[in-house]
Amino acid sequence: MSRKNLFLLATLGSLSLLLGAFAFQYIGGLAPCKLCIWQRWPHAVAILIGVLAVTLGNRLLGYLGAAAVLFGSGVALYHAGIEQKWWQGPTTCTSAGTEGLTPEQLLEQIMTAPLVRCDDIAWEMLNISMAGWNGLISLGLVAIWIMATRKA
Repeated sequence: MSRKNLFLLATLGSLSLLLGAFAFQYIGGLAPCKLCIWQRWPHAVAILIGVLAVTLGNRLLGYLGAAAVLFGSGVALYHAGIEQKWWQGPTTCTSAGTEGLTPEQLLEQIMTAPLVRCDDIAWEMLNISMAGWNGLISLGLVAIWIMATRKA
């Protein structure tokens, strides 16, 4: 497969993930949390880089595309870890513990809680959340970007 075709494949992969996220939101009715939104930006950047890479065939653009998707994969896997309760997420996006809180503090926590929390799994398949799938598929896209840059 040629470099341009690999760039096109990687670009279409990011486009598919981004369109899938919008479909879950607007067709499936799953509102995104803050980290879900953060995961979309690297794919949007990779799509823009991909259009340039397909047009110009430049290796540097391939490395930039790989870096963008790798960053997005990191955010997605970080989010998946929060969903699995492996680590604490941002306090603006997750629920805090209620141990030792006064009734007033508990009420304040309830009133300021985000509507969509980052530590809730909204959808999963094969015991892997949407964030987990995004992270894993994005790692595959990173490999395609790198293969494209190494193509003679």
